[in-house]
Amino acid sequence: MEVTAVTGILDTTLALIFTWVGYKTTRILWKYTPYSYPNARIMAMEARLFSDQRFNELAESKTLSNFVINLEDSDYRDYLSNLPSYDAESIDRALDRALAGVYSLMFKILPGRVNPFFRLLLQEWDIRNIASVVKAKISGEPAVNYITDLGTMVPRIKAMADAKSMEEILVILEGTEYEEIYQRLLLGEIGVDEFETQLYRMHYSKLLEYADSRKDEERIILGEFVRLKIDRLNLLTILRGKAHGLKADVIKPSLIPGGTLNRRTLDTLLNVDDLGMALAELDSTKYGGVIRNVREEVERDLSILDRELERYIRQRIGELTRFYPLSVAVPLNFILRKEAEVRKLKAIAKLIEDGIPPERIKEIVGELT
Repeated sequence: MEVTAVTGILDTTLALIFTWVGYKTTRILWKYTPYSYPNARIMAMEARLFSDQRFNELAESKTLSNFVINLEDSDYRDYLSNLPSYDAESIDRALDRALAGVYSLMFKILPGRVNPFFRLLLQEWDIRNIASVVKAKISGEPAVNYITDLGTMVPRIKAMADAKSMEEILVILEGTEYEEIYQRLLLGEIGVDEFETQLYRMHYSKLLEYADSRKDEERIILGEFVRLKIDRLNLLTILRGKAHGLKADVIKPSLIPGGTLNRRTLDTLLNVDDLGMALAELDSTKYGGVIRNVREEVERDLSILDRELERYIRQRIGELTRFYPLSVAVPLNFILRKEAEVRKLKAIAKLIEDGIPPERIKEIVGELT
């Protein structure tokens, strides 16, 4: 073979190798580099999350004014600095605003290809608020008491709470994706329970659609996160139904499609006779380990199961952060931990206001997720 032919083959081979290396390098940079800065910043914020010792110290505050003072060296300082009064409700709303600030930060610092997911997550608070306001209006209760200062449409939600009639709420929701579902409720085509279910179905459908539109690790992480949250909702719906003696055909319309539990497992759970049997059936699923050690407590209080499922989701996303350290798992994990921290702070404030002794507050807060 002539030297020129050999040289040509070598040049072609080298060009292909460099092209492949360049492609792989570009892919790596595209996948991981955008997470370097935000994840470093998030890890710095994780270092400021409260330890059990810090919660115990806050439980010793004795008064809400002391509680607020004890948070002056934290990220909550700016949100608590101008409270109208030192009461649990004011503190609760300030902590919601602090959590909303964390979501806003995620929008700013995360790569453009995933930050819309965090806006979708924030919309779940819109769903909760809309459902709460509508149910309060129907039952004749003050709707404003059921609003959380979180979500993408808080001013509109507050306007709904102040509405003089159910028809006025329709005007407020005009132009939103919730308008059509609410109109069906007004026309009597669906009841309030189905109204709430349809809101959540629409929400989780959007989350799944977004997760499935991503690539590689982002698709894996976001998909698992959404499906675990759907499992949590479905399991709590089924078990609450069984605790109240409801039949499968009554519970089934309230389920959200898209979780990790297959139809056969869900049908089995739906068709058992009572709560105890449903929990026994769950023992053979991946959630068996979640409830095994608290089963007797769960039979008495399903909120314990809610707590354990929340803990399981947080644990699973935490595992994914170790497996994918430069990924969307890191901000997801931080958001879950921050939400848990806020829940504990709210609980401490309410227990202090109720005059609960510090040692008992520590016990109660220690059990929360």
